[in-house]
Amino acid sequence: MGRRKTSIWIAFVTGVTLMGASACGGGGSDKASGDDAKPSTQPSASASPSPTKPAGPPMLLETITPQTGTTVGVAMPISVIFTNPVAAKARATVEKHMKVSASQPVVGAWHWMGDQRADWRPKTYWPSGTTVKIDADMTGVSNGNGRYGVHSYTHTFKIGDDVRADVSVTGHTMKVTRNGAPVRTLSINAGSAEFPTWDGTMAVIDKQEKVHMTSCSVGISCDKGSPNYYDLTLPWDIHLTQSGTYVHYSTGDPNPGSGSARGSHGCVHLSLADAKWFYGQVKQGDPITITGSPRGKAPADNGYADFNLDWPQWLAGSGSGETTTAAL
Repeated sequence: MGRRKTSIWIAFVTGVTLMGASACGGGGSDKASGDDAKPSTQPSASASPSPTKPAGPPMLLETITPQTGTTVGVAMPISVIFTNPVAAKARATVEKHMKVSASQPVVGAWHWMGDQRADWRPKTYWPSGTTVKIDADMTGVSNGNGRYGVHSYTHTFKIGDDVRADVSVTGHTMKVTRNGAPVRTLSINAGSAEFPTWDGTMAVIDKQEKVHMTSCSVGISCDKGSPNYYDLTLPWDIHLTQSGTYVHYSTGDPNPGSGSARGSHGCVHLSLADAKWFYGQVKQGDPITITGSPRGKAPADNGYADFNLDWPQWLAGSGSGETTTAAL
């Protein structure tokens, strides 16, 4: 199922929603989002070189995710959106001015999702309890296209409990763990053969108590007479991809599980009671891993599916390569 939205960026709860096409079964991916990347009031710890040529228009950051002061899951990347494209020749320098510090040392790297989004993720998941800080000192830094940074930006956030959900499409189950211990196994239904669910690991983008979902918003069907048409407001929605994948309750599939054998339009369906319970367990950045679907893994930039790239693939999109976080 999915929802209709007209804006690109939308603030929500502890994070900010990545918005794109928004209905179950939609494909593709768009740019990421985060909270307003306001300049810090104090200089960051990064270097601030003078421009090597007269400064042009400013290079600004559109957003930084996660929001400062939030607690997120172990699969949450740092995602930085620039207002203008950053040239390939400038990316290594830009990365070196986006310093990542942590209270526990973590190996990680930046990776460019196109020319305006750069994500930093650890090689493996963040350790729970880690405090993380990004100091993006862009003052005087060139984007390689005639623009120079004029601000520094600082965000600090914390990694919370290690909450994970593993979904088996063929087994019709979702196994939920917290800090390595099993919590509950829930009955689910996932996508149908016609509208398969994305496979792979997707960090939670956000969650919302009610979402207006329509088949027309992602091109499934705008024909009210079609069996695939829907226009519903549904509760307890966990957002996984920009293309419209959610974990949620559906009135059309009230008792999901192997016995009902009903397929969705690409979302993961839970019963009403289980959907409400799961909603209370998860937060932005918690990894939801789906297996057994024929669709393949969600693209890394389709939300926060960064861990769908293996480490060599991740490093291939980095300008400065693997680093260890600075001490915090």
